[in-house]
Amino acid sequence: MATQTSYKHGTFSWIELATTDAAKAKPFYAGLLGWTFDDMPAGPGMTYSMAKLGEHHVAGLFEMGKEMAAMVPPNWASYITVDDADAAAKKAVENGATVLKEPFDVMDVGRMAVLEDPTGAAFCIWQAKGHIGSGLKNEPGALCWNEVFTTDTAAAAKFYTSTFGWQAEAVDMGPMGTYTLFKLPGDPKNIGGMMPMPPHMQGVPSHWLAYIEVADCDASTKKANALGGKTLMPPTDIPNLGRFSVVQDPTGATFALYKNLH
Repeated sequence: MATQTSYKHGTFSWIELATTDAAKAKPFYAGLLGWTFDDMPAGPGMTYSMAKLGEHHVAGLFEMGKEMAAMVPPNWASYITVDDADAAAKKAVENGATVLKEPFDVMDVGRMAVLEDPTGAAFCIWQAKGHIGSGLKNEPGALCWNEVFTTDTAAAAKFYTSTFGWQAEAVDMGPMGTYTLFKLPGDPKNIGGMMPMPPHMQGVPSHWLAYIEVADCDASTKKANALGGKTLMPPTDIPNLGRFSVVQDPTGATFALYKNLH
């Protein structure tokens, strides 16, 4: 198993579902991905659920209050590990980001902030203390990729490379257009990707999409629908790499399923 004991500055380490109905979302993900949940109190009337694969925490889930639900739809947030949340938030703002939630401590497990890049895509930063993030990555049922769909690839690339030190590499994907890979300097592994907003998604705000690995993309997509979800993009091959689909859970949160060919 690809167990994780730490994450480098600038790498994706956690995903978190903000939903309008935790009681409906949890059985969906349990049935689809084999997750179990550790429920923990998180303030007056609020429960934070840690999704588990075996003994490893792989994602978070919470039910939004009425005020938050009135402002944002159900969504999966992508977290980027940083060495210093306050310094990273300040640098992001200098590079054009908007602060949605100022840096704050999450008990003794970490410090975080919620930001929006200059093109409108929201993401979180995480300074790990007691909680590093996902204990598994690149395994069936766990996070394997994060991808930003943006209305301005030039502005987004400038922001993320300036803020996190990423390197951007444009790749010609033929009919699919140009895809940008993000890397950390000196590391051959890709840490994330970027796509221009496709024509059929015109009007959709810029956003990060989380990919969860599965053993069989077609079977998992079919299962997602049987469990009350909806297919937004049917299983599609990425030549020489894998097969993916984009689905929506029963509460409306969107994520991708990915089968790695390697």
